[in-house]
Amino acid sequence: MKKEKTLKVIAFSVAGIVGLCLVIIAALFIISGFFMPKKYMEPWQKDYATQFSDPRVSLAAVGLLAASNHNMQPWKIKLDKADPMVFYLYADSTRRTEEVDPNSRQMMISQGTFLEYVAVAGDKTGWHTDITLFPDGVYDESHLAHSMDLKPVAKITLSKTHPQDDKLYSAMFLPDTNREAYKPEKLNAEQENALTSLSAQDGLYVKLYQDTADLSKIGGFAIQSAAIESSVTRVMDESNAIFRPNEYLKDKYRYGYSVEGQGSAGFMKNIIQGLVTIFPTLNTGKAASENFIKYTRASVDSTPAYAMIVTDDNSRITQIESGMLYSRLVLTGHELGLAMQPLSQALEEYPEMKAPYDGLKQAFAPGGTIQMLFRVGEPTKDTPLSMRRDVGDLIIYYDFDSLYKLSDQP
Repeated sequence: MKKEKTLKVIAFSVAGIVGLCLVIIAALFIISGFFMPKKYMEPWQKDYATQFSDPRVSLAAVGLLAASNHNMQPWKIKLDKADPMVFYLYADSTRRTEEVDPNSRQMMISQGTFLEYVAVAGDKTGWHTDITLFPDGVYDESHLAHSMDLKPVAKITLSKTHPQDDKLYSAMFLPDTNREAYKPEKLNAEQENALTSLSAQDGLYVKLYQDTADLSKIGGFAIQSAAIESSVTRVMDESNAIFRPNEYLKDKYRYGYSVEGQGSAGFMKNIIQGLVTIFPTLNTGKAASENFIKYTRASVDSTPAYAMIVTDDNSRITQIESGMLYSRLVLTGHELGLAMQPLSQALEEYPEMKAPYDGLKQAFAPGGTIQMLFRVGEPTKDTPLSMRRDVGDLIIYYDFDSLYKLSDQP
C-alpha cells in the first residue's frame, strides 16, 4: 500500500513537472510570436512580384531579395512620372551603419547587389535593363548623407525583349548567406573556374584561396577582427539596435538581425526567441560578444575555401560594381551547389580595426582594395531565409496602390 502511494506521488510529480514544462514552452512560443503571420517572408514568394502592374515595381520587388550590409536593405526607388520605363535607385541615407561602415563602402556594395538582382529578374521576365551609374554625377563626399538624398545611384531604363531561360533567377529565391558548417572538400576545377571567370572586366577580380597556409592566415584575420569588434561597445550597440528578438519585431521592422542568423531554426528558434525577449541580456553585452566570437571560430573551422573581390581602385562606381559581381557569385554558387558567407569584420574601416584591415590587405591585395571577403563551400545544412521589407516601403511614389494589377483590386 505504501509502495503504491509512493508511485502515485511520483507519477503526480512527474505529471506536474511535464505539465509545467508544457506551460512554459507554450508561453515561450506565444512570447516568440509563433502564431503570427510572417509578413516579412512574403517577398520571398515567387508570385509576390507578379502582383504589380508596373514592371519597375515588379523588378524592384525581386531586387530587394539581394544581400545587403547588416541586412539594412538601404534602398529607395523613385519612379519617373514622365517615362514609365525609367526608375532610379537611391541609397537610403537613414540606413547607414556609421560605426562599422563609416565610409559607406559596404552600403555602396549593397546598391550593386540590388542592381544585379534587378538585371537578372529583367532577363527572366523579358525586360532589358540599361543601368547608368550616377546619372546626375557622383556624390559630394564632404556632405555624403545629403548627397545620397539628392543624387541617384543609378538610372534604370527598361526596354521590352524576349524572356531568357536564366537559371540564376530561381537562385534569387534562396538564402544569400549560409553561416552553417561547410563540407571539408575543396572546390573542384569546374567550380573554381566558374566563379573566378565572372570577373571579366579590368580592375575587378575574384580571387579564390584553398591552400592550407592561406586558409590559416585568412581565418586568423577573421577571428582577430571578430574579437576586436566584440570588444568595441559602440559597434556592438549598433548591431544590438537592429536585432529583432521575436516575430512581432521582425514583422514591425523587417530588416536587421534575428536568431536565425545565429543558426537557430524550427522548434528551438521559438524557444530562444521567447527567452531572449524575456531576458534581453542573453543577447547583449558579454554574452553577445562571446557568441559572436564562438560563431566566427566555428565558421572558420569549417571553411574549405575563401574568396575575395579585389579592385584596383576604390571609387564609388567600383564599389557598386563589386556588389553586382558579388550577387552574380552568390547566384552562380547556388547553381554549383555552393554556399557563401561574407566575413566583413576585417574589412571594416573604423580605428580599432586598422591592424587586421592593413594586415589582410598587405598579405592579399597590396596596392588594391579588398571589397569583399567571404567563405565558400558546400553547405552541410540549409539555412533560413532572412527578413525582407515590403517593396512599397522602398518606393518614393505618390500613389502606391495604383501599382497593383487591376485584377487584384477589391
